[in-house]
Amino acid sequence: CDKIRILMRFVTVLMCSKVLQPGSVVVAFETLLSSAATTVDEEAGNPSWQARADFYITCILACLPWGGAELFEQVPEEIERVMAAVEAYLRIRLKDFLEDLWDRIQVLSNNGWKVDSVLKPHLLFEAQLVDGKSHPITCPEQPIGKQKHDAELKYPRRLRRLNIFPASKVEMQPIDRFVVEEYLLDVLLYLNGCRKECASYMVGLPVPFRYEYLMAETIFSQLLLLPQPPFKPIYYTLVIIDLCKALPGAFPAVVAGAVRSLFEKIADLDMECRTRLILWFSHHLANFQFIWPWEEWAYVLELPKWAPQRVFVQEVLEREVRLSYWDKIKQSIENAPSLEELLPPKVGPSFKYEEGRELFTELNGMVKGKKTAREIISWIEESVIPLHGALEVIIQTLLHIGSKSFTHLMTVLERYGQVIARLCPDLDKQVALIDEVSSFWKNSAQMTAVAIDRMMGYRLISNLAIVNWVFSPANIEQFHTTDRLWEILQNAVNKTYNRISDLRKEISSLEKSVVLAQKAKAELDAAESKLEIVDGEPVQAEKPVRLKRLKAFADRAKEEEISIQESLEAKEALLARAHNENEALFVSLYKRLADVIMERLSHVSMDAEKENSQSNGYNTGEQEQWCCTTLGYVKAFSRQYASEIWPHIEKLDAEVFHPLFRKA
Repeated sequence: CDKIRILMRFVTVLMCSKVLQPGSVVVAFETLLSSAATTVDEEAGNPSWQARADFYITCILACLPWGGAELFEQVPEEIERVMAAVEAYLRIRLKDFLEDLWDRIQVLSNNGWKVDSVLKPHLLFEAQLVDGKSHPITCPEQPIGKQKHDAELKYPRRLRRLNIFPASKVEMQPIDRFVVEEYLLDVLLYLNGCRKECASYMVGLPVPFRYEYLMAETIFSQLLLLPQPPFKPIYYTLVIIDLCKALPGAFPAVVAGAVRSLFEKIADLDMECRTRLILWFSHHLANFQFIWPWEEWAYVLELPKWAPQRVFVQEVLEREVRLSYWDKIKQSIENAPSLEELLPPKVGPSFKYEEGRELFTELNGMVKGKKTAREIISWIEESVIPLHGALEVIIQTLLHIGSKSFTHLMTVLERYGQVIARLCPDLDKQVALIDEVSSFWKNSAQMTAVAIDRMMGYRLISNLAIVNWVFSPANIEQFHTTDRLWEILQNAVNKTYNRISDLRKEISSLEKSVVLAQKAKAELDAAESKLEIVDGEPVQAEKPVRLKRLKAFADRAKEEEISIQESLEAKEALLARAHNENEALFVSLYKRLADVIMERLSHVSMDAEKENSQSNGYNTGEQEQWCCTTLGYVKAFSRQYASEIWPHIEKLDAEVFHPLFRKA
């Protein structure tokens, strides 16, 4: 999409420089217009693909700041026809962002196509270009698609504008705002591997006015773009850091203003955007000595524990502790000491047993003595289970041994994973295992998430066990007061998705290897069948040396093909199993969500009759906030994993989906 958009702009600029004929550019515009109009026509097209049609119109309108004046001067009737066609298109489509761009283009047209922010280098050569020869171009035919989801994936919105600052802060001509946004987005796109160069170009745009506020709005709009930003969030984090260093007197204050503005609107922010903002802000502060005027936000302690602003501050502080250490973060909030209440507990394990307890001492000695998993399993079955039961003490002891570092944890899981698997063979025992992990690491949300994620990686616990644990009664009560549970649930879904993605890549690679082996055999067959007539008799045409080389290569490829086919069959079986696991995961997840949401909605409707809740979310009742948060995460999960949900949509539709989920 970006290549097409930039190419259309380039074609327009070439027209300004007399390289291309204006009529050809208009034909290109009308070709896109025709395809767009056909796409959204209910009878002849497929309105599901409006995203593609909108992209075509955006390409046309985005060209006009660069060439509208020249087109209006040289082919006024044709460009008026294009403008009328765009207006007609906007009347038959569902309204959204495109109307804003259209309004800006109309203002530009009424102002005589004058744009201060667009360079016009061809004007320096007007005398020479008078005699220049323009050339025609041809336009390819446009295909028609079928699915709205596919269309939105293929033609993503380039920008969903966040109006963070008051209009006075970003005051400029309507079309200049669009042009500067285009400049900024192009720099972010084409310099995404060079963050310092990216920041350097962003602060040096060729425009005659200041644009720091618009630059911040554009970057945050990209960082919080749904369903996902064009690049990983860390890229925007680094660019913002570099811009703060490049403009130390201006941009840090602008960023701080953006944070304050977003904080005021946090209750209305999408849950996924809220999570991204938390991750970005904590990382950003980590690069500036965790300096922030926390006293401005100390009032959140007076809010209910479920208020979005209070939860935001709490989660930012928790993430900061992950990036530093507890005492450092406590020191950073010394101007607002009351906020210490929102700090997580000091990181450290919570071991249930005395170190002198007999079972702990014996198992600890066996682990330190590097006994095998089989020996420990035998000891558990013979000496522990008959007298004590095993799960709690064994898991607590193994976690205690692995608590010194992430490496220690990995070593314990690798060496004694069989012991844990033997103790937790079914779903209920795996849920109990997760309970023990959560209890042991109750002072560290990070280590809880890491340990559960690693255990799932070693297949000691299943994704269904994680879903069951997350939706246990005690955890459900925390859905609106902490992100900890949603992080664990998202990790489980991500790991399931990543398994499928990895298997698809491996299968694709194996299929290519099979094709290469078959190609080698085909080359040998072609060479052997190639004959020529010598003295009236057919003889082998290929040289013996080449034939011998081809035969050796084909024999080796055939041997490899057998092995590859076996691997391919095994991977396809694993992929089928992974798809089944994925379907079971989504069915279980949405069933659990439907159950808990329906149970709470009745309470919310009764609470609503008693309370006059305000829309800002801070005077909202707890049950209502719980429903808003949970439905927000349903929406975020559904959007993020839509590509994986679509293949199972019929089953989910029939068995699970509630009208609220459809709306989400």
